[in-house]
Amino acid sequence: MSISKGDRLPDATLAGMGTDGPEAVDLGQRLKGRKVVIFAVPGAYTPTCHSAHVPSFIRTKADFDAKGVDEVICLSVNDPFVMQSWGEATGASAAGITMLGDPEAGFTKAIGMDFSAPPAGLIDRSRRYAMLVEDGAVTLLHAEENPGACEVSAGEALLAAI
Repeated sequence: MSISKGDRLPDATLAGMGTDGPEAVDLGQRLKGRKVVIFAVPGAYTPTCHSAHVPSFIRTKADFDAKGVDEVICLSVNDPFVMQSWGEATGASAAGITMLGDPEAGFTKAIGMDFSAPPAGLIDRSRRYAMLVEDGAVTLLHAEENPGACEVSAGEALLAAI
């Protein structure tokens, strides 16, 4: 069953890049007492993710800041090395977007947002979505029906709903 508006996010350890290399990121601690946007993509460098989804949050990052959002996190079932490189390649890191990996898809599966598309080489990946989380609870959730679409989960769509 997929996560829904009003649900609390489960405890999870994600992966990010620190100054000394990969580091564990305790998502529950990261969200505690904060307003955070999390948007997830099927894969780093994949066409829609690279050319539409990440750019939509780069364009809207300052507007989210103005609405009191403490952090914008991009999440993908990739390792932290890939996420760091992708953040640099897209300009997401320079824009202040936090790039985190869910390498084993543990968080993605726990919230019921996983899918596989073997013909495309995508196994245990994340559905495309964007959510607003306040103190660990989902207050808005916009999930795409089609992993190749970036409409309801785009930065502009989530921003308009806040």
